[in-house]
Amino acid sequence: MNVQEAKEQVCDVCHKMWQLGWVAANDGNVSARLDDGTFIVTPTGISKSFITEEKLIRIDDKMNIVEAVEMYRPSSELKMHMRCYEKRSDVKSVVHAHPPSATGFAVAHRSMDMYNLIEDVAVIGAVPLTPYGTPSTEEVPDAIEPYLENHDVMLLENHGALTMGSDIITAYYRMESLELWAKTTINAIILGGSYDISRANIDKLIDLRGYYKVSGRHPGYVKFPKRSDIPADR
Repeated sequence: MNVQEAKEQVCDVCHKMWQLGWVAANDGNVSARLDDGTFIVTPTGISKSFITEEKLIRIDDKMNIVEAVEMYRPSSELKMHMRCYEKRSDVKSVVHAHPPSATGFAVAHRSMDMYNLIEDVAVIGAVPLTPYGTPSTEEVPDAIEPYLENHDVMLLENHGALTMGSDIITAYYRMESLELWAKTTINAIILGGSYDISRANIDKLIDLRGYYKVSGRHPGYVKFPKRSDIPADR
């Protein structure tokens, strides 16, 4: 991916996230890996609605600034993006946001290991709830690292969501799919219950990934254990 293409797409994704209500104030961040091994990243302290190409920052793999307008600096939350790139050579973009329905699962300390929507079973698979980490520290990268081998989508406990992809649009689409999936599941529960597809059909859907040439990783069939630190009456 070249610099201009990356900047255009990062700006577009930032604006879409704000319009959809996935971020407020200075929330969220977006990054992309360029062909030369450097990265285009969003700056700290700016609403995604105000992001323009000249405000984006170019950094190296040590988060050193390669190119930036003097007043702009990368977000310290980009540490978790860099961990994704470090551990996954196939990842070319990472998106972090706070979509309300999916973040509701993270705040409720619930992973999304439902198998109730065809597209999400095939494309995303079960979404883990990663342990709590203090933003801007190494705690968050350390918390997500065990899940990077098999997951392209994660919930961050009491924080938000993280998605990655082989390009910027794929990473964004995964966040979009995650939020609609969470919203649909909540509506189903309100209406009386959310019901999984049969195990035989789950396996068929996962096998279709190859047919549809879906990039990235898939965990297969996973049911996550309940968090031991959640009170029994929750």
